Amino acid sequence: MKKIISILLGFILVSCSSAELVNNWKNPDIDSFAPAKILIIGMTSNDEARQKFEEKLKQKYQSRGVEAVTSYELFDESLMSYRRSEDDLIMLEDSLIKDGFDSVLLTKVAGVEDRTAFFNKFDKDTNYGFKYDYYNNQEIYFNRNYYDEYKVYHVETSLYCICKTEERTLIWKGYIDIIDPNSINETVKDYINLVLFVLEEQNLIQKNE
Repeated sequence: MKKIISILLGFILVSCSSAELVNNWKNPDIDSFAPAKILIIGMTSNDEARQKFEEKLKQKYQSRGVEAVTSYELFDESLMSYRRSEDDLIMLEDSLIKDGFDSVLLTKVAGVEDRTAFFNKFDKDTNYGFKYDYYNNQEIYFNRNYYDEYKVYHVETSLYCICKTEERTLIWKGYIDIIDPNSINETVKDYINLVLFVLEEQNLIQKNE
């Protein structure tokens, strides 16, 4: 019952945000996971959004007693200046393990979709006829702004284990849509709140008391 109430409360918290959970997957072989030192990576060409996202999420992990480091502070600009080979990334992962990291949280924009919609009240009254319907929708002909055009960003966040004594594996992946973002700060806040809520429910991060 407590879990059901928690899920309902979480739904209320995120239902008015710009971030919407589409689906998520948890490794069935892992009941819970408590990272000790995590690397946070936001893959985007928007430096401002990347820095704000990584820093905010770092603060959230630190408030839960987890040592967190952002890619922004760990890597120099050369890491993003050219394509890395698989061997390069194996060496990078090995160096992270030597430095005490046991997990990586990677977020990336997987796609962008343009959508068009208009908001028209559905009237259940069967007594109104054709003229009522036509009269109330004539703006389709004359108002170019009748339809609402907006973008949806399809974003993926993955939590990986890079533990020394365990197989390096995917622990969790979440698919989240960011709908018509207007503010970097608000979008980052909404997205992080949603990710943390889901991770808490999956026992993959300690809840903040």
